Amino acid sequence: MSFLQLCRPVEMSDPTQLPFASLDFGGGPAYVQDDSTFAEREAAPDAAADRRGGVTRGDALRGEDTGQPGLGSEGSALDALTRPVTILVGHFGSGKTEIAVNLAFGLRNRGAEVTLVDLDVVKPYFRCRLAKEDLEARGVRLVAPTGDRFYADLPILVPEARTAARHGHGHGSRLIFDVGGDDPGARALGSLSGTVDRSSTEILFVVNANRPFAGDLSSLRTMLREVEAAARLDVTGLVANTHLLDETTPETVRAGIRAARELETATGLPIRFGAMQRRLAEAFGGPQAMAEQLPILAMERHIVAPFAARPLGARRRSSVV
Repeated sequence: MSFLQLCRPVEMSDPTQLPFASLDFGGGPAYVQDDSTFAEREAAPDAAADRRGGVTRGDALRGEDTGQPGLGSEGSALDALTRPVTILVGHFGSGKTEIAVNLAFGLRNRGAEVTLVDLDVVKPYFRCRLAKEDLEARGVRLVAPTGDRFYADLPILVPEARTAARHGHGHGSRLIFDVGGDDPGARALGSLSGTVDRSSTEILFVVNANRPFAGDLSSLRTMLREVEAAARLDVTGLVANTHLLDETTPETVRAGIRAARELETATGLPIRFGAMQRRLAEAFGGPQAMAEQLPILAMERHIVAPFAARPLGARRRSSVV
């Protein structure tokens, strides 16, 4: 039994007073960040200067401040998602966060009001909150810890996440949840399961057959069931997202779709779409085409390592502080 499993959940208004013994999402939030004012959210952490390179966090790359991030996020996959709420779950590193950010941009490009909830309490270096400036520049609302807890490697569940799950979608609006990897990450979702309207929610398990412990059907089925148990919610569909980062080829995508098809056959869960970089979408006829009879989500890279190149015009804080 892990340390997290031994701990009991505690809900407190001031997380700075919380003992380490409450770091768990077994039945509820480990702790909840108290509400902050709009002025406080605006002032921190963006006001802090990043002295590496002499720029302020969020400054556009290469002096560009007119770029529009996310304009390349598009595809027939957006037509396949008809429910107003989309929740992404799956293995560590399966690509949930990049898909979540690109879905948010793609839906926003179509005029929807979009809220993106960062529920990743497991992995501190690649979370959608790192695209905060990009998202806000396009009018996408981000729900995530603020202030000095923005980068915290702690299981923080902000109250707005629960509110969004209960009331976060209305006419013409869309809600996306990016959930942490494997069953430990899904425990955060489990603490919100009672507020989720299943009739309006698509819960998608992201399949990346190139991740550890995801290379065969048995491993994928095991992880899917463990995620469902931790989340206390049933998965409703699959996403094919097998890749090798920049080494991905069209054949890599096809092999990943075949792996997802095996899981589809074994579970009866339909594959909703295939996700891939935009250059790969062109190999299948473009974002509005189909890849092996699957709708396509053409993606830009937004969540990247601090040493990697970012999209021109992107406004994004470093993942290392």
